[in-house]
Amino acid sequence: MAEGGEPGTVRPGGRTARVREAVLRAAEDALTEQGLTGLDLAEIARRADVGRTTVYRRWGTVTGLVADLLADMAEQSAPRTETGSLLGDLTANARLVQRTLTDPRQGPLFKALIAAATGDAKTAAALHRFYDIRVREWAPCVRQAVDRGEAPEGTDAHEVVRAVSAPLYYHLLISGGRLDEAMADRAAEAAVTAARAGVYVRGEGKLRRA
Repeated sequence: MAEGGEPGTVRPGGRTARVREAVLRAAEDALTEQGLTGLDLAEIARRADVGRTTVYRRWGTVTGLVADLLADMAEQSAPRTETGSLLGDLTANARLVQRTLTDPRQGPLFKALIAAATGDAKTAAALHRFYDIRVREWAPCVRQAVDRGEAPEGTDAHEVVRAVSAPLYYHLLISGGRLDEAMADRAAEAAVTAARAGVYVRGEGKLRRA
């Protein structure tokens, strides 16, 4: 582990990278099947066919492993799409979220991570960092839209991006209905409409018309 680093924060190469990949995939499987309470470093080592000592030395704790898993998921996430319009960009974002949440592997994994974060502060912090990275990745789409005159000056780009995915996660976790592209498109359209109306302008106490 690098000096000053925390378990799971080193970005290795070669054999170490292969070990990390195997352990993180094993952790995904265990989380999806059993949730955080069923996550055990010794069991992860067995699943990954990696020495138990290696896993304990590298990650230290279950929360250290979960933090590294979320960091890896952020690294592997698709980059933002730039279509030249706010609606096009946010629709691309919404459809990416929709595909992720309905993926046979990624959907259950996100449910497990969100559930784990509700009862564990370190997991919650790691999940917050993951979403902060993803929001910052897509925020330039909104800033570019402001420059093009598609949204008012002072629009909070991060809040607009969050507004796109929020109804999709609500649907996944609460309402439980079909999460399809049509719903993703509606989420994007709603966020764009609100942004154009000035709902996300920073410092405004009331709705501002663009």
